[in-house]
Amino acid sequence: MASAEDRFQRFMLTGAGEPAGATSLMPRDLRIDVIRGLALLIIFINHIPGHVLAGYTPHNFGFSDAADVFVLLAGVSATLAYGAVIERRGLGIGVLKIGARLWTLYIAHLAVFILVCGVVATAVTRTHNPLYIEAINIQPFFDETLGALVKALTLTFQPSYLDILPLYIVILASFPLVYRVVCASPMLALLASAAIWHVAGATGLNLPNGEAGSWFFNPFAWQLLFVLGVVMGRATQQRIVLPRSAVIDGLAVFVVLASLAVKLSTGNPFGLSVLNEWIESLQLGTDKTNLAAIRVVHLLSLAWLVIRIVPADARCLQSGVAKRLATVGQKSLEVFCLGTVLSIVAHIVLTETAFAMNIQLLVAALGIGLLIGFATFLTWYETVSGSQARADNSAVGRVVAR
Repeated sequence: MASAEDRFQRFMLTGAGEPAGATSLMPRDLRIDVIRGLALLIIFINHIPGHVLAGYTPHNFGFSDAADVFVLLAGVSATLAYGAVIERRGLGIGVLKIGARLWTLYIAHLAVFILVCGVVATAVTRTHNPLYIEAINIQPFFDETLGALVKALTLTFQPSYLDILPLYIVILASFPLVYRVVCASPMLALLASAAIWHVAGATGLNLPNGEAGSWFFNPFAWQLLFVLGVVMGRATQQRIVLPRSAVIDGLAVFVVLASLAVKLSTGNPFGLSVLNEWIESLQLGTDKTNLAAIRVVHLLSLAWLVIRIVPADARCLQSGVAKRLATVGQKSLEVFCLGTVLSIVAHIVLTETAFAMNIQLLVAALGIGLLIGFATFLTWYETVSGSQARADNSAVGRVVAR
């Protein structure tokens, strides 16, 4: 019987693993839902400029942040959802399912865009403070509404904090091709993805975004995390287990601890003068638009350690807090959209109250409570409506049988 290392190497080269039919028997991995739910709540806090809790979110303690996690898990989730459909029902049905999801994402993005513009317009009217328009870069909407709407429809006008969904739309549209290449050879898919990422960073290849010039999340760069996620999802489908490696474990721990030391230090924590300039640049911030390599290394180190330390059946995943986070993660689109609007409202409230500490904490508690409550309600409603639909179908069946 082949060892885990041999199976992993064969998978990376040829995509070989368990038979495709085995994917239908896989239980849901709660780690994905819990981590994604936590990432969504962190994104909500980070989208409130000047909030005190933003100083304690992951980007202050490492080189990657919740957005990186969200995109990586998007690749994993897409594979487990649409990859399984492609395997069972064919590429055509898979493409139709993805197309329906893309349409939902597109409509959701436009709805959030309109809601945010309405919230800002209301705030400006009530407070007579035009700076709210500049805060999220929606001046074009008020200067030339029709033109801005047309650009919004083509995703070439993205106000601040409304740029993650367009990224997801673009990279999800590439999923059928990415998935096919990953099935043939994950290593080939990663090499091709890394080449595109490198070209984007070296040449500035990006998509246009109105007066901002280009997309904040460069899809030609960020697709690398998505493809990594697809490979991880495919490995899960194929029952591939990560090989045991003390060396990789040690390197992952080193990367995480070193990044923590750099972010918490005001100078060079390692005492090597040759690193001074590089350390200073990292402390100022890494290139998020083009996905700096150090962000990828840090994120993969975290992912490796999480997989190592927290198994899929870990008892901690059954705790009350974990279940609430999982519920949020399972309703990621709805929660993200509501969180975006709430973060804009929160920013306005905090500005009008001079960022009083008690108001900051109250806003955070209310926002997080609303997001968790909203996800819980949607889950409950889905269960109730599904049960009612099954009962109605059963009743119709009995009538027909008579």
